[in-house]
Amino acid sequence: MRTAILAAVLAVTGFSSAALAEGKKIGVSWAQFQEERWKIDEAAMKAAIEAAGNEYVSADAQSSAEKQLSDIDALIAQGVDALVINAWDKDAIGPAIEKAAAEGIPVVGYDRLIEDNRTFYLTFDNVGVGRIIAEEVFKLVPKGNYAIIKGDPGDPNVGFLRQGMEEVIGAAVASGDIKIVGEANSDGWKPENAQKNMEQILTANNNAIDAVLAQNDGMAGGVAAALAAQGLNVPLGGQDGDLAAINRVARGTQTVSVWKDARQLGKAAGEIASALADGAALDAIPGATKFSGGEKGVEMNAILLTPTPITKETIGLAIEAGHITKEQACEGAMPDVAACQ
Repeated sequence: MRTAILAAVLAVTGFSSAALAEGKKIGVSWAQFQEERWKIDEAAMKAAIEAAGNEYVSADAQSSAEKQLSDIDALIAQGVDALVINAWDKDAIGPAIEKAAAEGIPVVGYDRLIEDNRTFYLTFDNVGVGRIIAEEVFKLVPKGNYAIIKGDPGDPNVGFLRQGMEEVIGAAVASGDIKIVGEANSDGWKPENAQKNMEQILTANNNAIDAVLAQNDGMAGGVAAALAAQGLNVPLGGQDGDLAAINRVARGTQTVSVWKDARQLGKAAGEIASALADGAALDAIPGATKFSGGEKGVEMNAILLTPTPITKETIGLAIEAGHITKEQACEGAMPDVAACQ
């Protein structure tokens, strides 16, 4: 009876039993879902995987390196044909890569570098992101006291972002035009930790802060709260294109949010993972280049997408792309924000 029913379904849908068998299982291990952007990444990734006729299965490590290793073990046990790993800890993830390699399962290191040439590295140009954050703030404050609020020390993107910032402000720091009066990591990239760091820097410097470079928008929100509590509003940079951050740009309480279109990144990951699951070689992925900018200098196959700075002059780009509505972006906007008029 089951055979007859299946045959009838195949006849109606036009699928063959061979076609049904071709679908692969793509396992995705997320570091955490704290930032709003990860849900956008996930939706785009899942849609791309399913569009390729494959199945999306996932796990949330909830900011735990140990749980992430356990999650990946479970995904491998489910018989996944490829893995996408958004690593919580770049160093702790090693055993998972070894196990995947032993099972012949290809791996995409998603957004965060896993420095192993058996993985495909997919991200935005994070050095470029740090450069843009600093450039937009430096235009307004070429001299003065700077604070730098960094993300979790276990994330290699912290170093890439800081490298990009240094490329912009390094000469001014060396000349004494800029003085970095506070620089701190914020565990877990948490806004509340960033706010505490900013409060401590303000206290230590009697509020004499002229600019702040924050490494993501969630932390920029914590910084903005600390500044506002002291009656301050200074140039502030962040990244991720968070909706609240774009609105802060319109309101004039954040200078720039570097938008890494998570829909673009997630879609690319789903397509790459599906291709790898079908047997494509790492260096055969369309658009792949060689990357060796990690701590160990390991050469890897990679794609680094280009980010977009969202300032009061370019807010319209995010609105036109459907990332944010005009109403969301422009609530309480300053009169000189053209896209909000």
